[in-house]
Amino acid sequence: MRKVATLASATALALCFAFSAQAETFRWARGQDATTLDPHAQNSGQNFGVLHQIYEPLVHRDQDSKIVPALAVSWSITSDRNVWEFKLRPNVKFHNGNAFNADDVVFSINRAKGETSDMRGLLTSVVSVTKVDDLTVRMTTDGPNPLLVNNLTNMFMMDKEWAEANNVVKTQDFKNKEENFAVRNTNGTGPYVLASREADVRTVMRANPNYWGKGEFPLKVTEIVYTPITAAGTRIAALLSGELDFVQDMPVQDITRVSQTSGLRVNLGLENRSIFLGLNAGDADLKWDDVQGKNPLADKRVRKAMEMAINREAIKTVVMAGQSIPSGTLVPPTVHGYTKELDAIPTWDINSAKALMSQAGYGNGFGITLHCPNNRYVNDEKICQAVVGFLGQIGVKVNLAARPMAQHSPEIQKNEVDFWLLGWGVPTYDAEYVLSFLYHSREGSRGGWNATRVKNAGMDDKIKSLTAEVDFKKRDATMAEVLKWAKDEALYIPLHNQTLAWGMKNRFNVRVQDENQLFVKYIN
Repeated sequence: MRKVATLASATALALCFAFSAQAETFRWARGQDATTLDPHAQNSGQNFGVLHQIYEPLVHRDQDSKIVPALAVSWSITSDRNVWEFKLRPNVKFHNGNAFNADDVVFSINRAKGETSDMRGLLTSVVSVTKVDDLTVRMTTDGPNPLLVNNLTNMFMMDKEWAEANNVVKTQDFKNKEENFAVRNTNGTGPYVLASREADVRTVMRANPNYWGKGEFPLKVTEIVYTPITAAGTRIAALLSGELDFVQDMPVQDITRVSQTSGLRVNLGLENRSIFLGLNAGDADLKWDDVQGKNPLADKRVRKAMEMAINREAIKTVVMAGQSIPSGTLVPPTVHGYTKELDAIPTWDINSAKALMSQAGYGNGFGITLHCPNNRYVNDEKICQAVVGFLGQIGVKVNLAARPMAQHSPEIQKNEVDFWLLGWGVPTYDAEYVLSFLYHSREGSRGGWNATRVKNAGMDDKIKSLTAEVDFKKRDATMAEVLKWAKDEALYIPLHNQTLAWGMKNRFNVRVQDENQLFVKYIN
């Protein structure tokens, strides 16, 4: 025990010493906190924002969204087309001093493939992961998967020994509100070490004195103070008063004011993210409507009417102050599989929408609850308020239930909502990711966010084939077929692609990254 205490004290002293020398604090605010620090519990962008400072994947996307080495220095397909080989970075230490090696990669990938992991949908093709030597790992897939590396950019590596010692070999069951040691405690290889954590209040991270990337990255910031501030006005007031250095979720209505304030700047960019409405079209009856014994959303004419009744240009102009791009697909323009034809926006036509409602037997409309987050996306609750007004024009009386994302997301994954707003980024930059998570039936490791309850075995098979097809012309044809089906079925109603605005003090010039991911180690 004395030896452990001495090592812990030495580590703390080193951290304090490193922090005290030329300290540069970065005070960062967002509208929502990370819902958990367990790196495999949720496939969620706001969680990744914190986790990328502490943990690292084998590969990651840099400020230009290019895949670059992280804990793997190289990767390639072997002579067996079903096997990828990764060469690991030598001399890397976890924050507790343990050496990073192949055992940790094998452990982390298997953990992320577990039943309670929300990351397992990215590893559907992985049959096994094996250690070749301390710095070499091989992943075997069930058929060739040329895009496997694209799926690993948010797949964080954990210390096997630490996980075993703290009883976190299994990923937190986030949907069922399970607690484990990894929810509030961390041990990564990243540039920053967790110093303190008060969920939904404040998280402090300090520079890792033993970080392998010293000399490769600016590492200007020595302390990160991360504060979730739900109220947009309060976030901006704190930036204007000098209490904050950086606001990631800039309200669109404040862009001009902040950009014209001395000492502040606003950087803009398009996010690789679609904002949309989801519809339970598969159940025989709905929980959150006033129609007894039937499901109005099961009728495609109703879904098409709702799609037609929403004026996306009005949302762009009035709600988003011009900071959105109306869309007709869940595949953003930066993603492989996108086409202008797919992105065609349904004509806003109230009369035609009313006619479709009448044809479906709902000429007098119906009532339904729209579940909406109020702290995750740019103006999310205001978007939902606009949707309420638009659908009211065709007789769909919408009750709006807005709540924090921490409550919203588990209910989607547990099929406890019928009509909901969600945003979806595509970290693989390939439409297969959208189809696998949102359109494939909820079975096994696929369909984790598909709450439409619609099952189509034929389309499921085509979606599965996308991970193994090496004839790219054939793969693209299959993808186009599935995306055409997805658009025609209108199980989701695309609204827009989100535009990002990052506000900051002039001494920090942080370029917008299109996954909305901030890597503090790049700040100079």
